[in-house]
Amino acid sequence: MIEVQNVSKSYGPVHAVRDISFSVQKGEILGFLGPNGAGKTTTMRILSCFMPATTGTARVAGFDVFENAMEVKKRIGYLPENPPLYMEQTVDDFLRFVAGIKGLSGPDVKSKIDRALELTTTVDVRHRIIGKLSKGFRQRIGLAQALIHEPEVLILDEPTVGLDPAQIIEVRELIKGLAGDHTIILSTHILPEVEQTCDRVVIINKGQVVAEDTTTGLTQKLQGASTVKLEVEGDPEAIKTTLRSVDGVVNVTHTAGAYMIESTAEKDIRSELARVIVTNKFKLFGLQSVGMNLEEIFLQLVKSETGAGRVEA
Repeated sequence: MIEVQNVSKSYGPVHAVRDISFSVQKGEILGFLGPNGAGKTTTMRILSCFMPATTGTARVAGFDVFENAMEVKKRIGYLPENPPLYMEQTVDDFLRFVAGIKGLSGPDVKSKIDRALELTTTVDVRHRIIGKLSKGFRQRIGLAQALIHEPEVLILDEPTVGLDPAQIIEVRELIKGLAGDHTIILSTHILPEVEQTCDRVVIINKGQVVAEDTTTGLTQKLQGASTVKLEVEGDPEAIKTTLRSVDGVVNVTHTAGAYMIESTAEKDIRSELARVIVTNKFKLFGLQSVGMNLEEIFLQLVKSETGAGRVEA
């Protein structure tokens, strides 16, 4: 659905984006992450035909963003970090205006507006002036304008900025519900939001893609070993000896009433650990995988000047 190949964007001597490539499959939610100034917004503006790339190609729904910009615009909904709103208009008038710009007409317009308002839970403010709404409501009106023509692709730049925790959850559930019918690129600084919402992530640093994979895949690639936390009752030395006998185990430590077992990342040893514990008649109370969260992965990849080298699926 979205293909970015060797795209670069320069402003004189300044390189905002350098030779980036990634893809997004139909119906997928892609988290697009990076520190401030990494090139996220520049990439989104290129994909939304707001600006051209210096070199490289990008295609959305089969159309080149430079050669077929109008066809691309018909198929995308774009929410920039600062929503493009007319503060003196009512919500209903603004969405009707947006619908006209996007080529909607006739009785279809009201049904599209109603759907966008319902999806963004803004029906109750449809007759209010936008400038008198809270920042959270204005953000959701911005999302409504991106959805109004039911685009195949949604490009969302910080869609939950300014929202309170309850509103963030509502928007998160909305985005998850749109997957499948829509292909979504989501840029955000709220990393747990990405873990709970996105199918895959692309991490960009200093204008270059440094990782592209699922969060689970990134964890397995960036950790030299997989760690399992085991809560079991019995003689500690006997338990450690038993655990070390399991194929793939590289280290066992015992702290604070739990055993931490490291194994080769390619091998899932949880079922074998459970088997040997039960066979040796130890009392098993808990067994779970322990891995880096997305925040730890993100910081590891962007902490150096050059990143950690590209990590791919």
